[in-house]
Amino acid sequence: MRTDKIYLVGFMGAGKTTLAKALGARLQWRVEDLDAVIERREEMSVADLFATSGESRFRSAEQAALRALLPMRQVVVATGGGAFASAQSRVLINRDGVSFWLDVSLQLVGARLSSEDGRRPLAADPATMERLFRARQSAYRQAHVRLDAEHATTDELVERIVDRFERRPAS
Repeated sequence: MRTDKIYLVGFMGAGKTTLAKALGARLQWRVEDLDAVIERREEMSVADLFATSGESRFRSAEQAALRALLPMRQVVVATGGGAFASAQSRVLINRDGVSFWLDVSLQLVGARLSSEDGRRPLAADPATMERLFRARQSAYRQAHVRLDAEHATTDELVERIVDRFERRPAS
């Protein structure tokens, strides 16, 4: 495991992208959002990729985007909610850097996503979203560090990560 890269993992709406930007600014590291990388590479939105090609094509594009980020160092990566659920992606992430799970409740996710405009195809149906949330918990538990992000501010989470990250021995 290398300590010059941080991966933020967790369910959709956990705050990974917001935290990645703040953490990247604090560390003066590059920030990459895996969904944005996919959108650049595929030249379409995640929602359009799902609609036109389906989830399996999206997951293939996600795996390719993740592999494209592997050579980068001093970078904070905000993953998509399902990226860490893939065993193959989870192994890549955990070997390449330090993974931090932003653990939030399904209720908080629902509150955050209720104001969105359909950008997240897998959040369209509450029952499907709940099944995904429950199913992905065991994968998220395999992150190197769990952060209780339910009531923490972005600044508090940045401080927790920086503190934890700076205490890790260099690889």
